[in-house]
Amino acid sequence: MLEILLNQKKDANTHFFKYIKKNYHDLLTESLDDSILFSHKIFKKHVFPKLNSEYPTFFLLIDNLRFDQWKVIQPLLESYFSIKEDTYCSILPTATQYARNSIFSGLTPIEMKRKLPDFWVDDIEEGGKNLYEKDFLSYQFQKNNYNQDFSFNKVFNLEHGKKMLDRINEFLNKSLNVIIYNFVDILSHSKTEMKMIKELTNDEKSYRDLTLTWFKNSPLFDLLKQLSNSKVNIIITSDHGTMNVNEPSRVIGEKNISSNLRYKTGRKIKFDNRDVFHVDNPESIYLPKTNLSSSYIFAAPNKYFVYPNNYNHYAHHYINTYQHGGVSLEEMILPVISLKSKL
Repeated sequence: MLEILLNQKKDANTHFFKYIKKNYHDLLTESLDDSILFSHKIFKKHVFPKLNSEYPTFFLLIDNLRFDQWKVIQPLLESYFSIKEDTYCSILPTATQYARNSIFSGLTPIEMKRKLPDFWVDDIEEGGKNLYEKDFLSYQFQKNNYNQDFSFNKVFNLEHGKKMLDRINEFLNKSLNVIIYNFVDILSHSKTEMKMIKELTNDEKSYRDLTLTWFKNSPLFDLLKQLSNSKVNIIITSDHGTMNVNEPSRVIGEKNISSNLRYKTGRKIKFDNRDVFHVDNPESIYLPKTNLSSSYIFAAPNKYFVYPNNYNHYAHHYINTYQHGGVSLEEMILPVISLKSKL
């Protein structure tokens, strides 16, 4: 039965990839279809309406949390909260620099670069790509005429998480508290580098199980349990998912091509057309160009890009690792969960 289900899932992902290749521009263009929620509309639909209530709102973004990972932690929260489940579609590339910045700014990537150039860093430029999330959110607040006070917090490890628990009373006096949790992202990247994590997450089920084990013992779960004792609005979401890749795809490009394994941007990229969603005019899907002839390619499900130099070494190194940036159900269809305490 499992083999049948996995084949069905692979087939569904193939159809999804074809659908995105054909329709992504139209789906992203508001006037043609506003029923599909993309990254840059999350705050408008799910957060701003709650800021008008008398209760504080918590926006919890768990980096790299997939929908199936949400489903395994959901039962732990059902005794504490009433749960309303929704989904949204991540913009492309499904990478933090684009997708998360889009959530906080309320803008597409091309608008971010044009309107807020001081906060935008191109793929090939040096420097952190997501250092200005709070500034992006401040911009979105001003743009929508909200002047409420908000806190902005990032949790990178256990100690950071525990400090959040000590600040609950402070948070309850703010209209909005944004908390970004990076553990799931760290977990997926560790699979590439650490043999032990590779063995613990050798398939999708074990990857979900490890996520569940982390969540059960995390300060995030403790925080949510404490918040269930107060009247608050809670939104849990993610900026993008991740894909377990196992099929290398050869690409050739100039030296300054971007480094991500699931998408590439640059000039004169050569690739196997069957493996990619190719966009030769990035502005047509609201992406900035680093130069006049830049294009983007996004990998199909299960694929990862490898250069001809040392091809076998890198193909072997990255096989069966979790990557993001491309087109797949796992990377693009993400949870948006509303929690209300049962008080």
